[in-house]
Amino acid sequence: MPAAEPSRSHGRRPDDGVIGVVGLGSMGAPMTRRLLAAGRRVVITARRPQPELVGLGAEWAATPRELGLRADAVLAMLPDLPQLEQVLDGPDGLLAGVLERDGETLLMIGSTSSAPQVRALAERLAAASDGRIRVVDCPVSGGEDGAKAGTLSIMLGGDEPDAARAAALLAPCGTPVHLGPLGAGEVAKACNQLIVSATILALGEAAVLAERSGLDLEALFGLLAGGYAGSNLLASRMDKLVTGDDSPSGVAEYMVKDLRFAAEAATATGTDPVLLPTLRAAFDELVERGLGDRDIAVTRRFVAERSR
Repeated sequence: MPAAEPSRSHGRRPDDGVIGVVGLGSMGAPMTRRLLAAGRRVVITARRPQPELVGLGAEWAATPRELGLRADAVLAMLPDLPQLEQVLDGPDGLLAGVLERDGETLLMIGSTSSAPQVRALAERLAAASDGRIRVVDCPVSGGEDGAKAGTLSIMLGGDEPDAARAAALLAPCGTPVHLGPLGAGEVAKACNQLIVSATILALGEAAVLAERSGLDLEALFGLLAGGYAGSNLLASRMDKLVTGDDSPSGVAEYMVKDLRFAAEAATATGTDPVLLPTLRAAFDELVERGLGDRDIAVTRRFVAERSR
């Protein structure tokens, strides 16, 4: 990764300045804790009070507008762009605050979203701010465990100086890699989710096949983990797959959206995928069966129920 360049607007080190965070869910909250532990100055806002994060040193902003007024860079860890638009717009929105302050603001979009829609949003914000709002996309992989441990894979898309600054700011949360122009991070995340969805569906099917054949699942997955079938996903979900515990962590219904964006990328590049249509149909069915609010390890239950 090339050395990070100083911010063009403030003349400071790229990891200096105030970071605002919106979206304090299962990913945003632990990422905020990592930033605070690294000594970053962080301002947060949310619909509900966040006493734990404030107790760790985060500064509270009553509205997104106040956060936008106080932050040099904003990390948005929201499910998708519609939720970000809600935070951006209106008299108390993030955009109103950003437009009141001097200099540039870096908006880091951490949601798994459509690459063309991210680029369209960046164009709208640039026009509204006379180019003072800089945008990078920075979706992440590694789940809640990776967010807590600071080991996320952070997929950056954007202009080189902006991506370098984002990489410096987000380094406490994992490994940021600049993959190309704005939207490249979203394409990378679509590829990631294609692999993750295929893997977790295969693991769910394998669990049902093995259990119905009388195999010890714990022994089987422990053995498979040491071979070519081993993966970080198997390591993180092994206990859930063995016990059948699919209590929520990374909810399965998000995969429907993520695979839709993968299909969008396939269409844009003239790619005729083999697995993607099957995976989309499977996760659509999984959600239709009322299992979408469960952890992705729910694929074991899904396969078992549809094949009774």
